[in-house]
Amino acid sequence: MSVEIGVILPTSTPDPTKPILGDVRDSARYAEEVGLDSVWSTDHLIASAPMLDSSVVLATAAAVTERITVGYNVMLLALRPVAWAAKQISTLQLVSNNRLVLGVGTGNPAHGDIGWRAAGVDFTQRGRLTDEALAVLRDLVAGKAATVRPDLEVTLSPGSAVPPIFVAGNGPRAHRRAARYGDGWATIGMSPEEVRKSLEQINELADGKQLKATVIAPQLEGDQVEQLAAYEAAGTERVIIPPTGDWHDDYDQAADLRSRYQER
Repeated sequence: MSVEIGVILPTSTPDPTKPILGDVRDSARYAEEVGLDSVWSTDHLIASAPMLDSSVVLATAAAVTERITVGYNVMLLALRPVAWAAKQISTLQLVSNNRLVLGVGTGNPAHGDIGWRAAGVDFTQRGRLTDEALAVLRDLVAGKAATVRPDLEVTLSPGSAVPPIFVAGNGPRAHRRAARYGDGWATIGMSPEEVRKSLEQINELADGKQLKATVIAPQLEGDQVEQLAAYEAAGTERVIIPPTGDWHDDYDQAADLRSRYQER
């Protein structure tokens, strides 16, 4: 099976009368038990709904599982000092036994800029700051010397294996960022044909690299196995099934789809 199937951990809820934020341990364990490939956390300081801290969530998920991949989808890298982000990433790699995948993005404007202002970061500069952070992130995570300010070179210890990094976003600047800094590219809600066209554009810029996609899929209707095959043919390596309500049901359905796709 070449397309991995992942799910999003219950880190956020739009309905405070139906809290699910205490279910991280149970949901991570259950995702592994039913055979899913990965679990993911979203990342915001202040969002349009209550949201848990992504690094704590992923550390918790890693602590109660043995096999499953844990990942950021996506980390708002520019929201943090890059050295601090690198420390979190390398620590997660070490405590998870190298099961981390790092998605990086610049944030959804739908959540507004209040979280960025609270962190002291200029929302309008988040693209530039993300590029600057990505330029030094691999060295920092690996425990190599890196310049984090013009007058400051630092080395973090202990370093770790650098996790696979995918860069999210659909515009030309995001495509250039993925081509330059990413091992892969991520998007949300695109059809297989849209994914194929975007990857063609990105790989033309990627200096010989052949990036694949991680896709938070739209609701898959009709022949779901056929749709997964279309995503694979378009260059997708991971499909993340979006939440629809009860995470138990979502995970069961995702695991069933994975099984049917594997047996096709």
